[in-house]
Amino acid sequence: MEYTDLREWIDAADAIGELRTVEGASWESDIGEISEMLIHTLGAPTVLFDEIPGYPKGQRILVNANATRSRLALTLGLPTEIERRPLMDEFLRLTESDRAFEPEVLDDAPMFENVQRGGDVDVYTFPTPQWHPEDGGRYIGTGVAIVTRDPDTGWLNLGCYRVMIHDEKNVGLYISPGKHGRQMRDKYFDRGEPCPVAIVCGMDPLIFASSTLEVPFGVSEYEWCGAIRGEPYRVVNAPITGLPVPASSEIVLEGYIHGDKMKPEGPFGEWTGYYGDLRPAEPVMTVEAVYHRNDPIMLGVPPNKPPAYDPYLYREYLRAALLLRELRGTGIPGIVDLNCFAVGGTRLFNVVSIEQKYAGHARQTLHALASCNAASYMGRVVAVVDEDVDVTDLEDVLWAILTRADPARAVDILPRMLSGPLDPALHPDDKRYNSRMLIDACKPWEWKDRFPKALGPDAKTKAETRKKWGHLLAPSSSVGAAS
Repeated sequence: MEYTDLREWIDAADAIGELRTVEGASWESDIGEISEMLIHTLGAPTVLFDEIPGYPKGQRILVNANATRSRLALTLGLPTEIERRPLMDEFLRLTESDRAFEPEVLDDAPMFENVQRGGDVDVYTFPTPQWHPEDGGRYIGTGVAIVTRDPDTGWLNLGCYRVMIHDEKNVGLYISPGKHGRQMRDKYFDRGEPCPVAIVCGMDPLIFASSTLEVPFGVSEYEWCGAIRGEPYRVVNAPITGLPVPASSEIVLEGYIHGDKMKPEGPFGEWTGYYGDLRPAEPVMTVEAVYHRNDPIMLGVPPNKPPAYDPYLYREYLRAALLLRELRGTGIPGIVDLNCFAVGGTRLFNVVSIEQKYAGHARQTLHALASCNAASYMGRVVAVVDEDVDVTDLEDVLWAILTRADPARAVDILPRMLSGPLDPALHPDDKRYNSRMLIDACKPWEWKDRFPKALGPDAKTKAETRKKWGHLLAPSSSVGAAS
């Protein structure tokens, strides 16, 4: 690893030419608008905002961190020039269960350079942006990891759940149904107890990425990140709740959420590309302490309309890799490749390619993928295609669907699948379940040998051509600028 904390990661991103610093952008509109444009621009740099009007120099916000393959590779400790499938394969190797490390607990950390407690607590200390014009407030929790502990087993979870500022000492914490943090929270509430929470608002991009992925049930993200780093992940116990937080944290809010302390939360521009509804009553966390480093850096990861969102871009690699591992773990043979399209938020449209081995093979794979844990929440369309189709190429996948999938034969519908309040296609009064459309876009097994021969190169040949001749495939303006 080239870094131990967010600051060293920023230096490493600068060293490979992928960092820009912006001074003078306002929290009221500029930072949100710039972030939206960055994420809609393929290959855009990560940007560090400083000298934000109304705040001291050094109060900074980093956006667009993991939005390129090279920066994701940097985060994972891999060569920055690594190709897609080698990155996915290395990620799976690094996260094998036998590599897990228990975290190392330190006695002190730089986050205690500045401490606010009791009447001194003020979460407006930090230049939290208004990320979208119609958000119900300023969201300090976008690039955030929420630390909770299961009261029965002691299992630690880090999840990315949105956090809205209500006032200087209170924040709203919304967690979608079914999420690990929600399950832990509800255990406390069912017992009439407050749920201890630590909100990490600035951290290295690896721990953030882990909080946005389907780390297996019962496994701590600290163990998982330790496996990737190849050494124990360093944590420090928060003084009030005792919850371990990353020792490299930039900003931490600590306190409790109560089942009987509620306030309206939202609306908020969400990952589906729509504003989530105003939530009439969501738990409020009274912030009992704030800890931050000198000149703290907040990690900003505001959702935007797909495919524009930092996690969409890196989860095309990482969630696809997790699904590949799950799918292969079923014992189904012939699985070639898999992609979770960013245009569907890496949830709404997943595609797997196979080398057909027997009658029913395509349908078996299709139904298994739709039921995988990493694909269970808010899915929409799942497709299976033959091995000659490039699952990373949306046009190639749509071509296969349009030319190989006769609807009467090729489409299945699965009802009553797990959804959630952020699903815009469901009626506002009932968002518990949705349905999945499963599309078998493989050549029909019974007569696949008689199927017309396809034009063009297969996925492997296309990848090799891009690697060798990619400079010719760039827009003409880019080619001219490079020459």
